[in-house]
Amino acid sequence: MKDKEIEKLIKEEGVRERKVVNLIASENFASDDVREALGSVFTNKYAEGYPGGRYYGGTAVADKLENLVRKRALAVFKLSPEKWAVNVQPYSGSPANLAVYLALVSPGEKIMGMSLNMGGHLTHGQKVSITGKIWHQIPYGVSQKTETLDYGEIGEIAEKEKPRIIVVGYTAYPRVIDFGKFRKIADSVGAILMVDMSHFAGLVAGGAYPTPFRYADVVMTTTHKTLRGPRGAMIFARKIKINSKLTIAEAIDKAVFPGLQGGPHLNAIAAIGVALREAGQPSFKTYAKQIVKNAKVLAEELKKLGWKIVSGGTDTHLLLVDTMSRGIGGKEAAEKLERAGIIVNKNAIPYDTRKPSDPSGIRLGTPAVTTRGMKEKDMKKLAARIDNILKR
Repeated sequence: MKDKEIEKLIKEEGVRERKVVNLIASENFASDDVREALGSVFTNKYAEGYPGGRYYGGTAVADKLENLVRKRALAVFKLSPEKWAVNVQPYSGSPANLAVYLALVSPGEKIMGMSLNMGGHLTHGQKVSITGKIWHQIPYGVSQKTETLDYGEIGEIAEKEKPRIIVVGYTAYPRVIDFGKFRKIADSVGAILMVDMSHFAGLVAGGAYPTPFRYADVVMTTTHKTLRGPRGAMIFARKIKINSKLTIAEAIDKAVFPGLQGGPHLNAIAAIGVALREAGQPSFKTYAKQIVKNAKVLAEELKKLGWKIVSGGTDTHLLLVDTMSRGIGGKEAAEKLERAGIIVNKNAIPYDTRKPSDPSGIRLGTPAVTTRGMKEKDMKKLAARIDNILKR
């Protein structure tokens, strides 16, 4: 590389990634093939529109690429192309969620989503997000006693508030979601059911987590977490009518382009295609199941060492540790661990009374360390190391 300053920083980041134990639940290590596609000649091409309806010339290969990636996306999640469509153009998860609301929810209508301090995401209608400024969030959370979803209470909130859309899927919830119960709640109030599976998409693809597609009207996912691809997003939508003119899928396509975005990042779409092919291999199922095994062992070992685990454990790739139960704030805990080469993120826990900049806990995730080959025996050693660091 001729730009030595940037080359130096790339090398520095490579060294950093190799030296640390990465327990960020929303990060992973993309394969060399994914990164090669991301840096390919598709970077050069502008292709506003969709296959067969572009606004630029020279897009014949771009059309082949996008159609192939859409086909792979449906295949990985075992979806019928007669019933489902997928948009692979969103630049990332936040604008993808925004596109769904733009397509299906009128300004000022209600979005029902989990509170940020309970494990929800900014783009599920939080006030500090544009999604909470255009639409009105109806928040729900978890039971204070069990720290898990209380479907009865969620149903009562929905019945009272009559939201237009109910958003399911979270950034810091360690348990399996009962999508069937959410479907019944949505049907009872005439709401659209949307699942944001950004965190657990790879687990669904690998058969290590229940599929939301049986119940949802719309499913959004990022592609760089458990799916182990580049940074990007996909929106899956049912081909059912929302009005006399459009299906849900058609409305979302219009919201993505021209509603929110210009030309798609074809290089990212190519890399998503590579990641989807990898996710369709038998080895990926083994990988997905190992992620969950590792998270369960890490949670159990930390519990044995006296750490309070939110909800008592995990069914997924992540766990929340209540560090304040042992007198250490989440910010201090994360900083201590990073100095020792273990990367986590500070995180609020349910009913947290501390400020977001220094919450009561940390979030740990196992996708990246599983990619690096770690297994249960390594999780036991890692738990002991975390315990030793935090007790100093």
